[in-house]
Amino acid sequence: MVDTVEEASPEPASAPHKTWGDWVRFALRGIGQVLITAGVVVLLFVVYEVYVTNYFAHAAQSKVKHELLKEFVERKDPLRGTGDGKLTLPGSKTPTVPEGTGIAFLYIPRLGQDYAWAIVQGTDDADLEKGPGHYIGSALPGQVGNFAVAGHRVGKGEPFLNLDHLQAGDAVIVQTESKWFVYRVLGDDGNIDAPDPAVQNIPGREIVSPADGTVLYPVPDHSPALTPTERLMTMTTCHPKFTASHRMVLHAVLAKTYPASGVTMPAPVKNLYSSQES
Repeated sequence: MVDTVEEASPEPASAPHKTWGDWVRFALRGIGQVLITAGVVVLLFVVYEVYVTNYFAHAAQSKVKHELLKEFVERKDPLRGTGDGKLTLPGSKTPTVPEGTGIAFLYIPRLGQDYAWAIVQGTDDADLEKGPGHYIGSALPGQVGNFAVAGHRVGKGEPFLNLDHLQAGDAVIVQTESKWFVYRVLGDDGNIDAPDPAVQNIPGREIVSPADGTVLYPVPDHSPALTPTERLMTMTTCHPKFTASHRMVLHAVLAKTYPASGVTMPAPVKNLYSSQES
């Protein structure tokens, strides 16, 4: 038998004493890693909100456009009160057009030849992810009162992304199965933000709190009991871009009405695009 002797284990070296500077550097490294992670998360969120939601919203909008155009071609007007499940009158407690379905097309020459959106019924989250939405209970296109429409500004299709580009007098075109309506943005002497003396001192554009519902009244910014006499249109969206702290609101008044002949844009409406470019 061989006697063995265990080797003695070396004593562990004592850990170096951390200085105040070491702790500061440790903390800064930790904070840096947290900020990098947070930045990546924020970047992914922005990509999702702007690009991914746009992809799905445009796909949904394309489907609504196709279905609405098919109805127009077949001379089926979703706004005609026929007692067969179609929309009847503004203010109805039970809307008869299913929310999220198309009711009209929207064109704005100032925003380009390719700007064309189907307006859907309703303004809840699911509706607005398909396109600009008609406030249930507000007037219908061409009616006396206030035809009010909401739309996202950034992400989810962003139909109202460049609504701030509009100027006083600009045309806003709404196509229904039977008529084409040309609204003109309000303002005074070319100033879109000034009250329009010809239309009850309603401005062409205003920035308001999200809680300010007076802009949706039959006569915007006036008493809800006031009987409307004008045929108005109001568009609302978030302001400024990438936030929801306020709402940008644009008001327009009906200037011209043209009968529809199939789904082809009437020549006087087409001319609005050439006059916009000149």
